Amino acid sequence: MTPIIHSLLDTDLYKFTMWQTMLHRHPQAQAEYRFVCRNAPAWPLAELLPEVNAQLDHLCSLAFTEEELAYLAGLRYIKSDFVDFLRIFRFQRRFIRAEADGDTLRIVAQGPQVHAMAFEIYVLAIVNELYFRRFDQTSALAEGRRRLEAKITLLEGLGAEATRRHPFEFFDFGVRRRFSRAWHREVVDTLQRRAPTWFKGTSDVRLAQEFGLVPIGTMAHEYLQSYQAFDVRLRDFQRFALENWVQEYRGDLGIALTDVVGMDAFLADFDLYFAKLFDGLRHDSGDPVAWGEKALSHYARLRIDANTKRLVFSDGLDLPEAFRLYRHFADRVQLGFGIGTHLSNDVGLSPLNIVMKLTHCNGQPVAKLSDSPGKTLCEDETFLAYLRQVFNVRT
Repeated sequence: MTPIIHSLLDTDLYKFTMWQTMLHRHPQAQAEYRFVCRNAPAWPLAELLPEVNAQLDHLCSLAFTEEELAYLAGLRYIKSDFVDFLRIFRFQRRFIRAEADGDTLRIVAQGPQVHAMAFEIYVLAIVNELYFRRFDQTSALAEGRRRLEAKITLLEGLGAEATRRHPFEFFDFGVRRRFSRAWHREVVDTLQRRAPTWFKGTSDVRLAQEFGLVPIGTMAHEYLQSYQAFDVRLRDFQRFALENWVQEYRGDLGIALTDVVGMDAFLADFDLYFAKLFDGLRHDSGDPVAWGEKALSHYARLRIDANTKRLVFSDGLDLPEAFRLYRHFADRVQLGFGIGTHLSNDVGLSPLNIVMKLTHCNGQPVAKLSDSPGKTLCEDETFLAYLRQVFNVRT
């Protein structure tokens, strides 16, 4: 077996930032995460089961090295006790299982949240790489390099447009959907060398360490969803989650995710207090222009200068779409663009649309009411209906 995960830093930064918060604020929480493939693969993912189990065995044998821990400790928002926890941390094989259900691959991580939550990105990277190993590597990489060169040409042509009030900046958000670990590294290396004016960081902590890039990320849906099951009124879960984040990071990591129950419900909770404390907002579903205009209107109503804030777009972006959004907003607000699949898996093959999402916390269902059809996630229709009622969400 050729291992896919070589380092436990090879994951998104926001896994560490959410992990630290949960360890400090809710260490007793129990959680369940389920793997889902949203599109139709070229052949059944269940065929990967023996290889997936072998890779999970290997993952559970890994530990953080002292060099990796020193890197994390050097990030000013990472606390020393969390580093001490990671020093003794090991993935427990009993908290994750993979099995075949007909042609469907089932993967479930279940147990203490501070153990189960960290599996997600590694699992997605493992499934992706095992799947794409079955395709012709030579032709895929040749096409990937051709497309990467075209991206660099596009960036070089941005020219005077990038001199608006706020600069064009984009980041790699491609760990979970990548063609392979080696190709992901090549893409980041190439962009760092040839497009440093625009390419400003990566969500992959291992690659950030290797190439001296800024690690990018704050929170994901699972963080806010968890608070639906904590000891707080459901109507107040977003405020509680945001307040815990503010108390944990004291001004660092100030980009808030807006679409756990939709942008309108989020803004109803994002009052002057939070709008001043957070540096900006991240878009991950729904029409991005409409979302951005809502955010700018909200800041205007609160008499906050939007030029002091940042909007980060991260929903299925490619460079042309990022350019379009940049042209629309760049003179009114700071911007950032997180590009995933269209950087790390743009090799001429159809990508897998796979996720591993939180489904239950403390024995209760949790849900995401996405602004995009098909992204809403919940296994319990009764809870979903209740959540819609509480937040007056009609879709």
